[in-house]
Amino acid sequence: MKPGYSLMKHYLQFKDLRAEEYAYLFDRARIIKTRFKNYERYQPLADRTLAMIFEKASTRTRVSFEAGMYQMGGSVVHLTTGDSQLGRAEPVEDSARVISRMVDLVMIRTYEQTKLERFAAHSRVPVINGLTNEYHPCQILADIFTFIEHRGSIQGKVVAWVGDGNNMANTWLQAADILGFTLHISTPGGYEVDPKLSGVANPGCVKTFKSPFAACEGAHLVTTDVWTSMGFEAENEARQKAFADWCVDAQMMSLAQPDALFMHCLPAHRGEEVAAEVIDGPQSVVWEEAENRMHVQKALMEYLLLGRIG
Repeated sequence: MKPGYSLMKHYLQFKDLRAEEYAYLFDRARIIKTRFKNYERYQPLADRTLAMIFEKASTRTRVSFEAGMYQMGGSVVHLTTGDSQLGRAEPVEDSARVISRMVDLVMIRTYEQTKLERFAAHSRVPVINGLTNEYHPCQILADIFTFIEHRGSIQGKVVAWVGDGNNMANTWLQAADILGFTLHISTPGGYEVDPKLSGVANPGCVKTFKSPFAACEGAHLVTTDVWTSMGFEAENEARQKAFADWCVDAQMMSLAQPDALFMHCLPAHRGEEVAAEVIDGPQSVVWEEAENRMHVQKALMEYLLLGRIG
C-alpha cells in the first residue's frame, strides 16, 4: 500500500467520505487546478488505468474523467452499454471480478444504485459513482468546490434546491449533513425527496418549503436541475405541468442573498427549470461548475489510488 493509505475506498455516495476527507479533497483540487491553469505537468497516475462504464449517456462525465485521467498521466478504457452489458451478458459480480483485475480504478454511470453497489462489492479496485438514479456525488463535489472558490467555506450557509427531489437533491442532503450547512428544498407535490435515500444523521440540516420563493429567501446558493431526468422521459408531459411554478427566475433570485450564486449541473433547458436571464446572468457560475468536475475528480482519483499526498 502507498504511504498514508491503508484500506481501499469506494465513492458510491457522498456520505462515503468524512468532513475531514472533503477538506483534504477540496485543498487538493485547488492545487491540481492551479497546476493545470499554469500548464504545470503533474502525472502521479502514470501507468494507472481507469475503466469508464456508461449505461447512461454522458457529456460532462465522460470528458471530465477521461481528460482528467490523461492529464494525471493515466490511461482510459471506455465501455458503453453495448460493450459492457452489465448484468445482461454476464452477472454484474462476474464483470466486476474480471474488469477489476485489469484496471486500477472503475467509474460507472448507470441506473440503479444497487447495480453499482454489487459491482463494488466484488471489485478489487476503487469504484466511483459517475451518476445513478439515486445519487450524483461527483457533481455535488464540484458544486461545493465551486462555492468555496467564490465565497469561501460553505459551513453555516444556506443552499436552496428548487425542483425535482432527484439524485442531486438526495446528494445535497448528504452534503449538508456532513459539511454543516442548511439545505432548503422545494419540490412539487409528488416529487419530494425520499428520506430513506438521503440517510442523514441530522434532520435539522434540511428545511422543506411548499413555495420555491420561500425556499430561496436568504439563500447563499440557489441550484436546480432539469425537470425530467434521464430515464423518466415517459413522465415528461406530466412533469412539465407539475413543475410550471418551479422555474428559477430573476424574482426568485432576488429573494436570495444579494451575492447569491446560481448553479445547474447541466444540460439546462432555458425557459423551463431556469430563466435565460438567470443562467446567463452575473450570478451564474455554471461554466466554472462544469469545469470543476474535472479538477475535483482528479483529486478524488488521486486520493483513492494514492492516499493523502504530503
